[in-house]
Amino acid sequence: MIKKGIILAGGTGTRLSPLTKAVNKQLLPLYDKPLIFYPLSILMLAGIKNILIIVNDGQEENFSNILGNGKRYGINIKYKIQKKPRGIAEAFILGKNFIKKDSVSLILGDNFFYGQSLTAKLLKSKNQNKGATIFLKSVNNPENFGVAVIKNSKISTIVEKPKKFISKQAITGLYFFDNEVIKIAKKIKPSKRNELEITDILKVYQKNKNLKYEEIGRGAIWSDAGKIEDLTNLSNFVHSIEKVQNIKIACIDEIALNQKWIDKKQLQSNIKYYGNCEYSQYLKNL
Repeated sequence: MIKKGIILAGGTGTRLSPLTKAVNKQLLPLYDKPLIFYPLSILMLAGIKNILIIVNDGQEENFSNILGNGKRYGINIKYKIQKKPRGIAEAFILGKNFIKKDSVSLILGDNFFYGQSLTAKLLKSKNQNKGATIFLKSVNNPENFGVAVIKNSKISTIVEKPKKFISKQAITGLYFFDNEVIKIAKKIKPSKRNELEITDILKVYQKNKNLKYEEIGRGAIWSDAGKIEDLTNLSNFVHSIEKVQNIKIACIDEIALNQKWIDKKQLQSNIKYYGNCEYSQYLKNL
């Protein structure tokens, strides 16, 4: 069972410049909440309470101002500085002392997931004891992502940003790994762009026949918020869903309450912390 999660929230965010010249992109607003709330909510929905957030040098205080050590949400949050982005796979090297001998989930800090069936898939993957699980989503522009080819209900091939079409199944920024991922991450070599590629780790698991997958169906949404257009579209989507359904997407306080990690007294304290805002009013109505 996976009890630990990592959010990779480093990177330079150049595609969102000049917004990211002063602040990390995961602290930018996605509608009414900081972007970091969305990947954090996914780990919380999976029942993961011990979380490491990997951040840029100089940004730890900004993240801590919003999330603290996680006590407000009944979880444990630690921070690790990434001095220079060297690829997604570096997260397991930076986080080895946090992971220790446990299995771990990794989610990219700019990824957005939403769907009614998603929680069940998260819990299923969380309960794995061996191997790795990735989440796939059919896309129209697979050349922009790592892609998996499925044959006979198994992953036969993994290619990073294929130049020729091989599959529409993009590998999303959500992964579940057993403890072997640390050893594998230490052994892989930097790619041509001088990064430790997550696809190279996945290829090792695939070669060892220890790589499973879950498909995010048509009723679910996945996107990264790496560009202004993505951030705007996702903000409009969240706004529409929240207004029509009268719910809050990625409301980490509500998730914590539903998980029974906090009680009503703590929720009231959180409301006081946020102050007089729409988010606080929603929490009052709970």
